[in-house]
Amino acid sequence: MSVPAIDARGLTRRFGEQTVVDAVTFQVARGAIFGLLGPNGSGKSTIIRMLCGVLVPSAGAATVLEHDAETASEAIKRRIGYMSQHFSLYADLSVEENLDFSGRIYGLDPQQLDQRKHDVATLAGVTDRMGQLAGTLSGGWKQRLALACALIHEPELLFLDEPTAGIDPVARRDLWDLLFELSGRGVTLFVTTHYMDEAERCTHVGYIYMSRLLVVGRPDELKALPEVTPPGTRRLELTVDHAARRLSGLRSLPGVRDATLFGERVHLLVDDDLSDQALLAEGAGGHLAAVDPNLEDVFVTLSRAAEAGSIAPRIPPPYTVAEVAPVPAARAGPALHGLGAMLLKEFSHIRRQPATLIFMFVIPVLQTVIFGYAIRTEIENIPTVVFDLDGRQQSRELVDAFVATGTFEIVGRVTDDAAFRRALRSGRAKVGVRVPADYSERLVAGEQASVQVLVDGSDSNVAMTAQNTAQLLGIAVSRRLASGVLESQPRAPARDAAGSVALPIAIRSRLLYNPDLESSRFFVPGLVGIILQLVTLFLTSFAVVRERELGTLEQLFVTPVGRAGIVLGKLVPYAVVGIAETLIILCVMVFVFGVPIQGSLALLLALSSLFVVTSLGMGLLVSTLARTQLEAMQFAFLIMLPSILLSGFMFPRSEMPTPIFLVTFAIPTTYFIEILRGIVLRGAGLTDLGPAVTGLSICCVVILSLSVVRFRKQLD
Repeated sequence: MSVPAIDARGLTRRFGEQTVVDAVTFQVARGAIFGLLGPNGSGKSTIIRMLCGVLVPSAGAATVLEHDAETASEAIKRRIGYMSQHFSLYADLSVEENLDFSGRIYGLDPQQLDQRKHDVATLAGVTDRMGQLAGTLSGGWKQRLALACALIHEPELLFLDEPTAGIDPVARRDLWDLLFELSGRGVTLFVTTHYMDEAERCTHVGYIYMSRLLVVGRPDELKALPEVTPPGTRRLELTVDHAARRLSGLRSLPGVRDATLFGERVHLLVDDDLSDQALLAEGAGGHLAAVDPNLEDVFVTLSRAAEAGSIAPRIPPPYTVAEVAPVPAARAGPALHGLGAMLLKEFSHIRRQPATLIFMFVIPVLQTVIFGYAIRTEIENIPTVVFDLDGRQQSRELVDAFVATGTFEIVGRVTDDAAFRRALRSGRAKVGVRVPADYSERLVAGEQASVQVLVDGSDSNVAMTAQNTAQLLGIAVSRRLASGVLESQPRAPARDAAGSVALPIAIRSRLLYNPDLESSRFFVPGLVGIILQLVTLFLTSFAVVRERELGTLEQLFVTPVGRAGIVLGKLVPYAVVGIAETLIILCVMVFVFGVPIQGSLALLLALSSLFVVTSLGMGLLVSTLARTQLEAMQFAFLIMLPSILLSGFMFPRSEMPTPIFLVTFAIPTTYFIEILRGIVLRGAGLTDLGPAVTGLSICCVVILSLSVVRFRKQLD
């Protein structure tokens, strides 16, 4: 016996406490044109989404082309075509580009794609419009294009969700001519509609009302249902002038069960004992004739009976089929299936969206200039490394004096010059204090002892604070040592190399990396990270959410494109643009603000690429949480605010309370700003930046993993 193309058994879907589809059972034979009719909101689109595998049933089950719709949805998607209720192709792509994308999604090689593109374009009649943007097509031509895209991979089963809604009568007829031709070629058609004339063209019809499927059968069988023309009644057609004026009077006539207006005619359901003369008298003459019920009569009658609770769902099987066991779930295709098609499509979107290009390239430059010139702020609390070559009591007291100021925080003590320089170059310390080996001996001998203080000048505020505090500290300690010693005494507290009276301790400070203390050298590299995250985060989050709002994302869910293919297809094109944007901002930094790159440009670009991918991953993660572009904007700002305030861009992380300080380690921008300042200002290498690179890499892996895990090829 023939195995049905679709076998739904008790299919149910609930959204919260609302039941949208209630225990729907039906079958569709192969090669049939099955029409599912019902008013808006009755559950037609939800049934299609469950059959296509993009919406999980709350109860019941269905097999489509012998595969379970819930567990083997990816196998189903390779063999079906889907045309959604609303135009869900890409308006900013041409007709040919939409066809190319659809073909590549299904894995057609270039030769197959060219042949199928020609075939479906000819079939749909869009050959002369291949170069036209899809968004400029009229409603009828959009539907032709959508049908061509749904057919390009030669599906066995075609789902059409109200394909003629909103198009003119001529376009409707042309589209149905195409559907009949497809049916003649053996394609099974599942069509939802609320047009009764279209229902007449289907081989089988189901009528769903208020989430319940009331009847299924051939149109002639439904017209013959006893509920449509109950025993003891007959259906008549009254042709009369000014029919609308007569309608209320006819409905109030005893024996008239229903009266419906059709132009200048009135269809009547009346009791057998009501005389024709009474009807003609109420209608002021006219012509009266017996008629068979049409499908509208069927559905109006059944709807009213369902509202009154006087009819239960009646699903006579339109044909007999053998009991079919679902085919075991097929393995999903490669995770990266469809990646090439997604990449080409995204690059086409970028090329066709001038506003996006302006946002990506012009806005970052303006932001860099504005923030670079405008931002001025104070930063304190300085991490300090100590290289104590003396190690005796006097040198230990000096180090304690540095700590006692509260301005310096000792973050490390080193024992060799290489480690001392590396701590400053890596950014782990902003100040380095070198105590000479003869420090204690010179003080005891009454000679002036010099202490070297190296200050990272990349942050002018930190550098000035460190320099001034160190000088004041030298004076204070010197005064303490000189207490009680008068210059008139034979022995002075200390003398310099020329023999003149001098302070016991001389603080010799030197500025590194930014000797002129230009604030732009500190802020501009940090701005590169902030602006890169701002642009990439907003672009990717909006790109996915916009597709969800337009319906194109649902169209992708019905195709066999892999989940990773969708995610990477969204990410890679914007990553390429992000790298180009990085180069532009770096050029502004070097040539406008005069901030040279001291370290390796190749290393800087490589680590910038890592950050761009991380930031794009955050955008994708936002898109899995947001349902509208407004929500995406809110989530993006929620991420950007901590990135600006807690990443060390404006305020030193070391001064933050411990709980907030720990939170900063979860912010990718924290690591990237450290990388930028390290390479650009201090000439740091990969070894120096090890902790920051490790932290950024971990953030990248975690964020991308969460994005892929949360991104599902199903609707909520």
